[in-house]
This record gives sequence, structure tokens and C-alpha cells, in this order.
Amino acid sequence: MNLALLVLSDRRQAARLGLVATVAAAVAGGARVVVLREKDLKWAERVELGCALADSLAPVGGTLIVAGADVELAVTIGAGGLHLAATDSYPADRGALVIGRSCHDVEEVRSAVAEGADYVTVSPMFASLSKPGYGPALGMAVLAELAGLASVPVVALGGITPANARACLAAGAAGVAVMGTVMRSGDPCVATATLLAALPGAHLPDLTPPGGVIATPSGVRTGEMGQ
Repeated sequence: MNLALLVLSDRRQAARLGLVATVAAAVAGGARVVVLREKDLKWAERVELGCALADSLAPVGGTLIVAGADVELAVTIGAGGLHLAATDSYPADRGALVIGRSCHDVEEVRSAVAEGADYVTVSPMFASLSKPGYGPALGMAVLAELAGLASVPVVALGGITPANARACLAAGAAGVAVMGTVMRSGDPCVATATLLAALPGAHLPDLTPPGGVIATPSGVRTGEMGQ
């Protein structure tokens, strides 16, 4: 799984085109990892939405990640991983799922690595329209510090645009995660392609554990996640 670019879902910000259409356009623009948020939906609604997003990713070998610690949901929709909030409990049985963790400081990064996270996001890197007042921007110096101490890939999140994405990689990030830049766009395909163009050479080794899962239209399939 290549973590150069993570696209986080937000159906409210994607209201112009609808979330499913927005994600499909982002995938057409090169997105290969999508994080299903929408935690306020009922479980069955989240399953339906997750399956629709997985259908967009399957033809290109992409990976769907579920925000939260719901292993059952991830398996049901054929997701390849979970992305845990800073306060989520680490799953007792992760199976073959890749595990990410949201972090905001040194201690959270250290804790995430110690518990077995495969990657971490660090945020907020910059002021974010998606989460105004979320917290003071960490900045490049802090990103470099966190990337230096982590033994797993660090992904920069919060206020990421094509104008600042390259600087995040230069500071040591393995990739960037975005929400509003793609979700609010009138052309998510172009927005995604523009972001990827700002990340030349961004590539990570495959993070798929043995027997890992790939999102498919019909459910879970074992094997290597798409790059």
C-alpha cells in the first residue's frame, strides 16, 4: 500500500457531487488509498457506503481504510485497514488489517509505534478549512522531528495543498493526507492529479501483512494491496 496520498472522506464537504462520485473521480485522478470516515452514520449505512467506495477502488487495486476501531466493519466491506483516532483502543485482534493512528505530538507517535501501528498521521500541519480552530499548526520543524523518531511511515495531515505538499516530503513525511482539498473540489479528478504531481517519486514499500486484504466489489480477497 502506497501512502504517498491518503484521501479522507467527508460527505458534507462532498455534497456538490456526492461522496461516491467524488471518490470515484479522485480514484480516476490517481488516488489509491481512501479513508472512510462518516462515523455518525448507522452501521448499515456505513456498510453500504463503504462497499460503494470499495467498488471504485477495486479496479485499480486500491485500498479502503476504515476510520475507527471497528474490525467487523472493515472485514465486512473488504477494507484493507483501520485508521485509529488518538483515543481509539487498539483492536485486540487486528487480523491482517493495516493499522494507522492519528497523532499530534511526540508522545502519541511513540505510543502508536510501541503498540504496533503500521503508519501514523501527524496533524495539524497547517491551518485547515475542514477543521477550523483544530489546533496550532505543527510546522515543518515538528514534522521533521516526528518523522525522525518514528520507525514507521509518517503521513502529514491538515491544510495540505499542492503548494505545501512537497515541503512535507522534504521534511521527512512519507506522504500526505487530504480531505477538503479533494472533497470540496468541483473537479476531484484534477485536484487529486495535481496533488500527486506535487509529490514526485513519493513511494513506500508495501505495508500489507501476510495474507492482507484488498477491497473488492464482492468482499474480501487475500493478497498484496495495490500500489
